[in-house]
Amino acid sequence: MFIPKRIIFEKGSLDYEIGQNVYNFFKDNKNVEKIMLKSNKVKQNIPNSDDLRKFYKEGKRTLVVGVKKGLKFQSCKPSAHYQLPLYSGCMGQCQYCYLNTNLGDKPYAKINSNIDDILNQAQKYIDEGLPDITIFEGSATSDPLPMEPYSGSLKKAIEFFAQNPNGRFRFVSKFDDVETLLDIKHDGKTEVRFTLNTDRVIREYENATASIDLRLEACKKIANACYPLGFIIAPVFLYNNYKEDYKKLLLSLREKLPENMINPPSFEVISHRYTTRAKNVIMEVFPENTLPMDNEQRKYKYGQFGYGKYIYNKDELADMKEFFQKEISEIFPESEVKYII
Repeated sequence: MFIPKRIIFEKGSLDYEIGQNVYNFFKDNKNVEKIMLKSNKVKQNIPNSDDLRKFYKEGKRTLVVGVKKGLKFQSCKPSAHYQLPLYSGCMGQCQYCYLNTNLGDKPYAKINSNIDDILNQAQKYIDEGLPDITIFEGSATSDPLPMEPYSGSLKKAIEFFAQNPNGRFRFVSKFDDVETLLDIKHDGKTEVRFTLNTDRVIREYENATASIDLRLEACKKIANACYPLGFIIAPVFLYNNYKEDYKKLLLSLREKLPENMINPPSFEVISHRYTTRAKNVIMEVFPENTLPMDNEQRKYKYGQFGYGKYIYNKDELADMKEFFQKEISEIFPESEVKYII
């Protein structure tokens, strides 16, 4: 569970149940500073705003409780039709994370307290899409689990979609705070996914996240609660002996999960890649990082959004794809491999 150093309440956020949930949970905790804003100038209340590295560290210890103003949802293809903006930002400090660039000036986690407005807007999108099913992604720009024990936002969303025949919800996490989700009536409409990686990668690059053992235990609990379950193995780093480590990960996962799951798991596998912009931000925030970001060792690939990424070369990726396709199909023969890239 994320315990922030400070909580910044934007104007009007305490007028909603979610805002009150957060306030009541922390109101007697003297170690957590509570800041009530009269104007929504969040950045001014986080120390070291003129120093990116120091501001990043302070931002990661900050929770903002706000009110979502614009209710036009962002597209979230190909994984879903729309983002469901319950949260933004993440308290994890993964060195490679794309949020370092997308939310570089907003490193803090934020909860949108007006969840009824958000779910009402989701219903409008669902109605517009009838008779088809409309899918919403709850973690496109965040990791919601560490804030769920005191916010209750995921619970409300899961219960909303459980009663909605044409709506589906999904989110992904690197944390293990699933206890409050286990007894919810979800009716199979919410897919819970976990981002997994080798112990080496988590220890070296995924700062302030749950260990692989804690994540696997959370996977077991979610599977036993009969949620549809998915796994994102990412980013895959092609270091020496990486195949042995990733096979060990898959075998450990198989051992944790129950046999004959009601909902066979799905897998998405994504190799490590980075942009020039991301590399520059990472080098400033994590100057002592050991990420493999030697441009000469990578292939430059132009992307669909007007900028390119440095990816592993063709032969390395082909070998990686063959390895994961073989191992997943053998260890989880009932599973769906959505993609390996």
